[in-house]
Amino acid sequence: METISGAPPEETDATGPVIALRGVEKIFRTGRVEYPALRGVDLEVAPGELVAVVGPSGSGKSTILNIITGIDRPTRGEVAVTGRDLVDLSEEELAVWRGDHVGIVFQFFQLLPTLTAVENVMLPLDFARTDSVAERRQRAKRRLEQVGLGDKLANFPAELSGGEQQRVAIARALACDPALLVADEPTGNLDTDTAAEMFDVFGKVNADGTTIVYVTHDPSLAEEAHRVVMIRDGRVVDGGQP
Repeated sequence: METISGAPPEETDATGPVIALRGVEKIFRTGRVEYPALRGVDLEVAPGELVAVVGPSGSGKSTILNIITGIDRPTRGEVAVTGRDLVDLSEEELAVWRGDHVGIVFQFFQLLPTLTAVENVMLPLDFARTDSVAERRQRAKRRLEQVGLGDKLANFPAELSGGEQQRVAIARALACDPALLVADEPTGNLDTDTAAEMFDVFGKVNADGTTIVYVTHDPSLAEEAHRVVMIRDGRVVDGGQP
């Protein structure tokens, strides 16, 4: 994986799995009603894998991604990602860990409309403040070039197509050089051809060494993965091991 200059991330276990979930349960409560979203999930992802998570609507796919990224906490079970046990980390520690190790690509892009493409990609670097402004801009420029948008640095989101906006979102997710890239239905708002182009970008990023886990309900996009993990009724029913 290409390393862009900046402060090195916290040390992680390079020999173990990037993701290791053991007996993970997640129960959501509304008043006196309990909804079990995950029921004893075991999942392991090795370094450098490109993994698709598939399953019916409401099966728990997005909840698994939220557990992996520390956005949600498990009700029970063990969660280790990039060598860190996430269960006992504070919210502040989770935020720092996430900024160092995980890039997240959302379905709805979530770009700030008043910032240019390069300024949107600079955002996580601005929060980290490990480099000068000029260095942060250069790193963001290189990430945009990596996703094929080197000529769109000064464009605002409204001046970009849906596919270009998603590429900016990918560049932003990669800005801090994460070991893990996670994407939740990243092609949900894209047409078929644009979705295929975006997965070409994923393939190149993965070839550089970044582990990628993405949720999709498109069988053709799931086939792009090295491995498909099938979720049904909050359980992993196939593909849980590398």
